[in-house]
Amino acid sequence: MIKASEKASKVLIRDFGEIEKLQVSKKGPLDFVTNSDLKAEKIIIDELKKARPNYSIISEENGIEKNKDENNIWIIDPIDGTINFLHGLPHFAISIALKSNNEIVSGLIFDPIKNEMFFAEKENGAFFNNQRIRVSKKNDINNCLFVTGGKIRQELDLPYRKSGCAALDMAYVAAGRYDGYFQHDLNIWDIAAGIILVKEAGGLLNEIDLSINKNIKIIASSADINTKLLKKLTNF
Repeated sequence: MIKASEKASKVLIRDFGEIEKLQVSKKGPLDFVTNSDLKAEKIIIDELKKARPNYSIISEENGIEKNKDENNIWIIDPIDGTINFLHGLPHFAISIALKSNNEIVSGLIFDPIKNEMFFAEKENGAFFNNQRIRVSKKNDINNCLFVTGGKIRQELDLPYRKSGCAALDMAYVAAGRYDGYFQHDLNIWDIAAGIILVKEAGGLLNEIDLSINKNIKIIASSADINTKLLKKLTNF
């Protein structure tokens, strides 16, 4: 997973460097970014297949690929935060997770521009650039900072941000940068790696049906603030 993400990141870093030039062109960068997505995804899939040729795959661009081993499935998002990428905002990530027997057992989220890698394996902890990470220990909700995305369905009496990258939102919760994250209508590839990261960093998540690929709701936070956050999100 690390090797695959690092190899794909070279393409994304190079292409991201071209985005500013494309912003002023009549055609715009949309087709260019779609092409970047496809190139990065192909590199990731090729690298993972070298290591585990029989594993099945769910990916944003390629869809579902059933192989001999349907119990082990790679879940891939080559650019989470595509709109940020499209506008030249350096806040996007590669996300790769492994689902084994309907459980996420490892996950990696790599921010190529900041060279920040978040990684977790079941019962082995969560790490940021090889340093162990834990969720926030704050328990006063007024001192917390939360993050969300998409449409807000209720007035929120919470300090929050919108970053435009679900994968990094979850990685940041795992690392204690944000105290919690909540969002509707997500795809499995947006959050699969983040699920194991938050869990292994000591955080809590709502129950998520991993057999569904779309319209997923997520609420993730530290254990200390979870009850207070849920009270604030009564109509979420």
